[in-house]
Amino acid sequence: MVKKRILIVSSCALIYFNACNFNKSVDTSTIATDSLSISQGKTLFLQNCSSCHTFRQDAIGPQLGGVTSAVSADWIKNYIKDPKSIIESGDDRAGKLHEKYKTLMPSFSHYSDDEINSIIAFLNTQKAPDRLEALEDIEIKNPIPQPIPLSDLIIDLELVTQIPPSGEAPLLTRIAKLDIQPNTEKLFILDLRGKLYSLTKKSPGIYLDMAKERPDFINEPGLGTGFGSFAFHPEFADNGLLYTTHTESRTSKKADFNYDDSIQVTLQWVLSEWKSNKPLSPAFSGVKRELLRIDMVTGIHGVQEITFNPLSKPADDDYGLLYIGVGDGGSVENNYSFLAHSTEKIWGTILRIDPSGRNSSNGQYGIPQNNPFAKSDNAKELKEIYAYGFRNPHRITWSKSGQMLACNIGHGNLESINLVLPGHDYGWPIREGTFLVNPFGDLNKLYSLPANDSIFNVTYPVAQYDHDDGKAINGGVEYWGTTISSLMGKFLFGDIANGRLFYIEMSDIKLGSQAPIKEWQVSVNGVPKTILELCGTNRADLRFGRCHNGEVYLFTKPDGKVYRLMRPSVMKK
Repeated sequence: MVKKRILIVSSCALIYFNACNFNKSVDTSTIATDSLSISQGKTLFLQNCSSCHTFRQDAIGPQLGGVTSAVSADWIKNYIKDPKSIIESGDDRAGKLHEKYKTLMPSFSHYSDDEINSIIAFLNTQKAPDRLEALEDIEIKNPIPQPIPLSDLIIDLELVTQIPPSGEAPLLTRIAKLDIQPNTEKLFILDLRGKLYSLTKKSPGIYLDMAKERPDFINEPGLGTGFGSFAFHPEFADNGLLYTTHTESRTSKKADFNYDDSIQVTLQWVLSEWKSNKPLSPAFSGVKRELLRIDMVTGIHGVQEITFNPLSKPADDDYGLLYIGVGDGGSVENNYSFLAHSTEKIWGTILRIDPSGRNSSNGQYGIPQNNPFAKSDNAKELKEIYAYGFRNPHRITWSKSGQMLACNIGHGNLESINLVLPGHDYGWPIREGTFLVNPFGDLNKLYSLPANDSIFNVTYPVAQYDHDDGKAINGGVEYWGTTISSLMGKFLFGDIANGRLFYIEMSDIKLGSQAPIKEWQVSVNGVPKTILELCGTNRADLRFGRCHNGEVYLFTKPDGKVYRLMRPSVMKK
């Protein structure tokens, strides 16, 4: 007989606050209660805080429901102004939170006391989400107990360039994607703060300035917002077509994909087409048009990936079709699970469209007739969807053999690599990795799969790791180069937060099983270095890219440095 435990469950944030001398008699009498302060605070919270915090459960940071009853307004104010100093001062509460979430909240010292007080006034209206839950003994406390083993693979790095700062330390840049212009040797890299750079002769030059071209462009509140992604058309040299995604304010225009107006809209993601009148020019000049626009509940899990299949040829069905990774927009974490995991909704999907067509609902792009739902009898089904059930399909790539792979950033426990097949369901938010999740309960809890799991028809990852080894997957590319034989046949990826480097063997990728993951290392001039040491911070913000000849690049946001993998390391004694 399964023994059940009935518990009153409050948020992990409050558990941590309780562990840090929580005082039930915290004085809230000094916190403003007028509607103007609360309204201003709500606006500031949605702009700057909602990407990391909800009032329901933990996310990137702790949930904040009931926080003003747990700690003083002065403590909250000081922490908002300068969290780093509070942690370094030895504050027990701040230290435990930093230890749990392993990330440092940015300082908001530029806000006035009145602005911070208004945020606290809004927080004071959000009560702790006490819930009565039945917790079964089948809860999985540690989904993958075995740590990722360290291999003997060490690769030497060469510094290629450094992208100009777009901000101040500790985040000098927000460089996020490196890719090539098809059929050339030209490399391009974007900074989420608004600029697309060409790396001709290793020297960065501005190719496209999104802020100048799009007056409604925003890159707040940070994380994944801003200039999200770019993809050159396979025939760019002839047609001059480039595609981009970026964020705009929630009031910019009516979205093509929206939801009930009782649900907040924090911002919008926009997919655009740019037609250069001089494709060989070092800077863009030409015309632009909007293809689609999506409302988002929060600033996280947006449209951070667009790409063409680099292996497709003009005679292929896939040629010239654009793949678009659409995250769940934080909808699940904010109790709107019904917006995700549906073939009738755009959130949490990978789309495939024909930019040259016009048979979409808004008439701005085409829907390929061989899309898996293109001929569905369900009028509500989105014909653009290629696959669904993702939380954040952060990067999409292909193997040499034609396998389509997507790295999906997880929630509280698991990061995964998925073999993407048309029409398949990848499970979020009823699954995270190979485990069951309750989308209406605590998303941080995992459970064993049900005995009748096959009826759900979920396609599980081909590789996964848990949060003992990292916090957010970034990938990844198969090594297509010829200079480093020890990398051949490997899919290289890593963890955004801690900068650890991983690989799986391409030959181990099989549906129905998880490929073993191993860790690899890098060195500079034969001296071993971690990615954190290279970028000199406690968060790596690591990314990968690949050039025209298949060689692999690593780069990090904090310092804006771009490295190329050069050769197996010869270690210096």
